[in-house]
Amino acid sequence: MRVIIDTDPGLDDAVGILYALAEPRFAVEGITAVAGNIGITTTTRNAGSLLAAMACGDVAYAAGAAGPLAGAAINEEAIHGADGMGGVTLPVPLRAPEATGATTFLAARLMEAPTGTLTLLALGPLTNLALLAREAPEAYARINRIIAMGGTIHERGNMGPFAEFNMAADPLAAQEVFAGSVPITLIPLDVTRRLRATPDDLDRLAASGTTAATLSADLIRAYFTGNTERSSRPLHDPCVMLMALEPVLFGTETMRLRVDCEAHPGRLIPAEDGAQIEVAMRIDAPKALDALWAGLSIQR
Repeated sequence: MRVIIDTDPGLDDAVGILYALAEPRFAVEGITAVAGNIGITTTTRNAGSLLAAMACGDVAYAAGAAGPLAGAAINEEAIHGADGMGGVTLPVPLRAPEATGATTFLAARLMEAPTGTLTLLALGPLTNLALLAREAPEAYARINRIIAMGGTIHERGNMGPFAEFNMAADPLAAQEVFAGSVPITLIPLDVTRRLRATPDDLDRLAASGTTAATLSADLIRAYFTGNTERSSRPLHDPCVMLMALEPVLFGTETMRLRVDCEAHPGRLIPAEDGAQIEVAMRIDAPKALDALWAGLSIQR
């Protein structure tokens, strides 16, 4: 599967990226960074460093939007640390980011590839994709599908009671992407909170000894820092990669949704005139964790 990853790494983003780079069923053709969990300078550097850790110096990456389409930026530094990696040391990037920036990079890659052959795996706010749709609509229309982590349907939000972080960080971008012509599969907190790892799970992962596994175990352990009373931590963003390769692990429903950009920014509202979205509402969590661990344990 030919993919480009749009991301704001971020601890769980990093695990998803490492899985995608380790799993031979993916052909990762680029990574675009967006401000979200941390500012754009840090998310871009982290993207390059994760590629370096996996010896993927041939994969290009680019810096994208430094803030939302409208309103003030928010971040999750309190969870991910000032470096976005919870203090886990990553190597220096093997190459500089693309000078053109994310929108131009995405447009060029999409125009070069046959229509419908590139899937976008979206792990952060949807700002880069909204800008691509605005500035290069012909290229945007060539995307096969967008699989995005974000939103909540029945679960309480993590940015107030109604909204999830990626939707709240740029609700206008989410609304524009939802309303576009590219099919979207959304994986909300209703599912991602059920894919969880315990310290024992991390011991099992690290025992495989691969770079992706040991680094992922360290990154997920960083989630427990300051939260040692918690017995497990959710793995939100890797669900996107698992949905792409192992859709049988999920159950989806078609919903019509719009994104609240005013009263409760980022809240997903069922509406007859809303965009038609495929929403994951169920997951076989034990099998999903086994699949994630297996991919991270592949020796490149």
